[in-house]
Amino acid sequence: MANEDLSRLRIDKSQAVISPSRRRKPLYWIFALLLMALVAGLYLTGFIAPAETVEVTSVSLMYPSQTFTTLNASGYVVAQRKAAVASKVTGRLVSMLVEEGSKIKKGQVLARLENDDTLAAVDQASANLNAARFNLKQAQAELHDAELSYNRSKELMAEGLISQSAFESSEARYKKASASVDAAEAAVRGQDAALKSAQVALEYTLVRAPFDAVVLTKNADAGDIVTPIGAAANAKSAVVTIADMDSLQVEADVSESGLHNVSVGQPCEIQLDAFPDLRFRGELHMIVPTADRSKATVLVKVRFIDKDDRILPEMSAKVAFLSRQVKPGEQDPRTVINPAAVMDRDGRKTVFLIKDDRVIEKGITAGDTLGDMVEVAAGLNAGDRVVLKPSVKLKDKDRVKIAEQ
Repeated sequence: MANEDLSRLRIDKSQAVISPSRRRKPLYWIFALLLMALVAGLYLTGFIAPAETVEVTSVSLMYPSQTFTTLNASGYVVAQRKAAVASKVTGRLVSMLVEEGSKIKKGQVLARLENDDTLAAVDQASANLNAARFNLKQAQAELHDAELSYNRSKELMAEGLISQSAFESSEARYKKASASVDAAEAAVRGQDAALKSAQVALEYTLVRAPFDAVVLTKNADAGDIVTPIGAAANAKSAVVTIADMDSLQVEADVSESGLHNVSVGQPCEIQLDAFPDLRFRGELHMIVPTADRSKATVLVKVRFIDKDDRILPEMSAKVAFLSRQVKPGEQDPRTVINPAAVMDRDGRKTVFLIKDDRVIEKGITAGDTLGDMVEVAAGLNAGDRVVLKPSVKLKDKDRVKIAEQ
């Protein structure tokens, strides 16, 4: 009985329960295999592929004229007709009639000085001239009367009807009246000259423009003492500074070694720092016949062919000396790219455009070759970055790392 009870307490191994941990092991292996397959798939598709290091170039704008430029120089816009306008006499400025930027014509009054004394002198000289003219008329009337009397006396004397003394008296009166007319005429000329002198003195109190120009600076204002030489401590010499805007030219320094590349009449293209996106047509006007030994340069002057109100004196400028004239259609900039960035894929021109840390394969329309660059007629914009010399392994949407320059 006791042995039978003990045998009942033994565990039948054939009927033992499999532990849960042993049942999960195949699941772990399946999960691991699926994860490996997923990683392999992502790697093969490039999603988690290591970033490829690439060189980058930028899409830029280029003017066609840059391909036939023989020399470049820099300088400044300078007015060839410029004047510091001052008065011819010393006096107090009573009115200023222009300001900076005013367009003026030759002879226009720019400012007025106090002129009460000169106005009075003009009035006095005018009155004296009128008096002299009246005296001349009176003398001419007396001469006419004396001439008639003298002619009658000659006739009577010839007939013996008057004495010799009466004839001589009539003759003397005629000569005296003639001399009086001469004196009156001289007096008129003298008073006329005095009037002109007074008018010149009055004109000196008006500051006028010597030529058509634009006012650059206003150096004095009403109440200031102005003088031709500015000797007094509180006196101003120049009232305004003006410049003829039609005489604007670019004065640039050309190195002596590059002087053989320029000649008078040569076409040029002018770029102002104030307007970097504009190009102005120009022509070499003059090569100044002297060199600057300290800089080993020669000064040249380039005139503007097209006038523009935006061009101002003292602006910084760059000049490109061209081997020929710019043709129609070459005035506008072109979008260009380094040809080493362009690929031939299935008969199409493509590039790898960089977006963040990945590349996007993009088709483009290539145009003319401009120097060592190629025109992009469509597909890219100036400022876009593309891969330079892309490898054959590089694919669309690959991760990339930009090489350090």
